Amino acid sequence: MGKGKSDDPKDAKRKEKAKMQLKRNIGYFDGVSFIIGSIVGAGIFVSPTGVLKHSLLNIGVALIIWTASGLVSLMGSLCYAELGTALPFSGGEYSHIKRGLGSLPAFVFIWTSTFTKPASNAARALLFAEYATQPFYGICPAPEVLKKCLALAVLWSLGILNGRSVKMAAWVQTVFTLLKMMALSVIAIGGIVLLVGKRKESLARFEDAFSSEIPNASQVAEAFFQGLYAYGGWWSLNYMAEEMKNPSRNIPLTVMTAVPAVIVFYLLVNISYLTVLTPKEIVSSVAVAVTWADRVIPSVAWIIPLSVAVSIFGALNSSMFTLGRLSYAGSQSGHLPVLISMLNVHSCTPAPAMIFSTTIASIFIIPSDLITLTNYFGFSAWLMIGLTCASLIVLRYREPHLHRPYKVFLPVPFVMVAMSFFLVLAPIVWSPNLQYVYAFLFMLGSLFVYLPFIHFKLHFAFLDKITCHLQLLLEVCPADGSAEGKCE
Repeated sequence: MGKGKSDDPKDAKRKEKAKMQLKRNIGYFDGVSFIIGSIVGAGIFVSPTGVLKHSLLNIGVALIIWTASGLVSLMGSLCYAELGTALPFSGGEYSHIKRGLGSLPAFVFIWTSTFTKPASNAARALLFAEYATQPFYGICPAPEVLKKCLALAVLWSLGILNGRSVKMAAWVQTVFTLLKMMALSVIAIGGIVLLVGKRKESLARFEDAFSSEIPNASQVAEAFFQGLYAYGGWWSLNYMAEEMKNPSRNIPLTVMTAVPAVIVFYLLVNISYLTVLTPKEIVSSVAVAVTWADRVIPSVAWIIPLSVAVSIFGALNSSMFTLGRLSYAGSQSGHLPVLISMLNVHSCTPAPAMIFSTTIASIFIIPSDLITLTNYFGFSAWLMIGLTCASLIVLRYREPHLHRPYKVFLPVPFVMVAMSFFLVLAPIVWSPNLQYVYAFLFMLGSLFVYLPFIHFKLHFAFLDKITCHLQLLLEVCPADGSAEGKCE
């Protein structure tokens, strides 16, 4: 027998494992944990009041809007499932926009996300620090320096964890998602028990669900906007598509499990709140779940503030994981410095991407006033969702023979595009503010970077030396066979 190339499948598998690339370590349950962990943050515990307030305290309308918001989120996630199975690469919306609409819209997306997503992570870290430190200070406010130090410690702990081991990050995500769902289960089951126990005032509240004043169209739209905000994070799975085991099967299955589960839990938790508290009490409460616990389980009411901290921690871990993949994908395409797309030689994790995104988030924590500046970029999230769904439509017609293991019903992305652009324009038209202009100008400012450095490929030789030294220091090297390159 000759010593030619081996056709042994085990040998091929060993070679595949030896490649310097992201490994497919994320399974079905990990994916469900990441989606639920991304969606369920502090909002459902602390302030699920926006929908009820803009529904003019009309319980029936509020519950319909919670359901409708969840269904729109499910429609969006099914569109993303098609893109994730057809193009299973890191980067989420960035990779899909680049494939469908081109390099410039993708660069605008990553330019905006490089600032807004770390700012969001910084806000979560500060909120976690607020809930973690408050029990030690009672009614007094915790020192700002302490909260910022704890927020930085949490950010870097999760950044290092995500930079060292995907399996450990997924394990942490699963544990914290289970803990937050247990807390939501306590609230949901508690409400069902009380409702079945036939509290007269509670039953009357639901029997006359539509008896309050009916909101007008603009109020319904505002309530809808608040509901969709509460479901934010359903898009997170596509950022890690390159690391999903059997993405053709697991991406659609994960989406169809996680998003409906969140819809059911959100409805049950809201019904539980309304069983114990009046609509006016809910709207006026600073932390609805804490008020609920004081009424229903006063002896162990401390569980709820702890659950809020746990929920924020899980959402922060998921957000940091996905942001690292966005930076990694952007660098692979040449839209960020090449070092960011390199992988650690020991763990095959995008350690430089995690360091990059965590550093930017840390900058936002130190002068935390910067975070408020990014509040006016809320419209950009729906703009990018609209562009991603538009990419799906473009690819359906431009690349009809692209292998699509899962295909969404074609009218769904058209509805999502229309919905997205409505949600972009609505807040600007209803409450025009000069800050929206600044946000839009900031997004256009990406052209001043794109034209010289991406389009005309301006390059400085000294950066290669810096990259080489950092590569040795961090023990990283370029990935074998850029996945993004394969998808072009």
